[in-house]
Amino acid sequence: MSGDIYKKPILFAVVSAVVILIGTIATMFIPMLTPQMHPKLENLKPYTPLQLVGRDVYMSEGCHYCHTQTVRPLKTEVMRYGEYSKAGEFAYDHPFLWGSKRTGPDLARIGGKYPDAWHYGHFEDPQRFFAESNMPKYGWLKGYPVDPVEAEASVKALGLPYTKADIDALKGKNKLDAIVAYMQVLGIAVAKKPAASSAQIMGDKKNPLSGNASAIAAGKKLYDANCAACHGAEGKGGIGPSLVDNVWLYKEGDVSDGFIYTVIAEGTTAGKEIEGRTAKGGMPPYSSMFDQDKIWSMTAYIRSLQNK
Repeated sequence: MSGDIYKKPILFAVVSAVVILIGTIATMFIPMLTPQMHPKLENLKPYTPLQLVGRDVYMSEGCHYCHTQTVRPLKTEVMRYGEYSKAGEFAYDHPFLWGSKRTGPDLARIGGKYPDAWHYGHFEDPQRFFAESNMPKYGWLKGYPVDPVEAEASVKALGLPYTKADIDALKGKNKLDAIVAYMQVLGIAVAKKPAASSAQIMGDKKNPLSGNASAIAAGKKLYDANCAACHGAEGKGGIGPSLVDNVWLYKEGDVSDGFIYTVIAEGTTAGKEIEGRTAKGGMPPYSSMFDQDKIWSMTAYIRSLQNK
């Protein structure tokens, strides 16, 4: 009798479909509704209305077509972009903007890497920062004010918490302000691992390429391509501080070649102490981009600017 069902193809198909459906619900859909399947990092915070407007601008301008927002757990990616992406980072992302094509660099760890002024300048004229960039200019965004009513509707629709003060703070803001605010929140829920310190290695070591004309020329090319947009073409400052005065990390007095090397290699993470001076943040590390000779060449060029 038990084998009769095999002789009835329609009944067999229906019973098989029901069994498969029950199994699918039990193994896939029910687990998807449990809290364990929707983790949130401890430091993750919901988007503010301004950040959410910036995210909408990011999507409407098609930024996700050229930039990804996920770092894969591969050594090369982690060295270049930072800690690999965690599922709990994206609890408030609807939809996800992981992307798949990198015409431009990944932005998963861009938050806090540069100061706001850098982002404003970069959106207004990307080629001033990276001469070979094919990114369009977005300075025109500052001509479009943020609509508080529309922003409030967005946070309500996504169920994100907000206060009246959050909405009132949108008055006078434009879409460029919004996308900069969005950039500054990307990836900050994941604690950044400190770079391997070169301070103890370099200490007060003198630059082995000091005064070397070819090294200075090479350093100038690197400086023009990576540093001039913030520190000025002649090192007199702008977004970043001057490199030709006698003030380093907010304290007067000259520093060693090793100090300059360390700042270039490790950046100025807030709270970091180098030779008794405390950094306040704003400059990213370049040790993953340049080898020692290149960093010493840049140091030699900076010294040549001081001598002028």
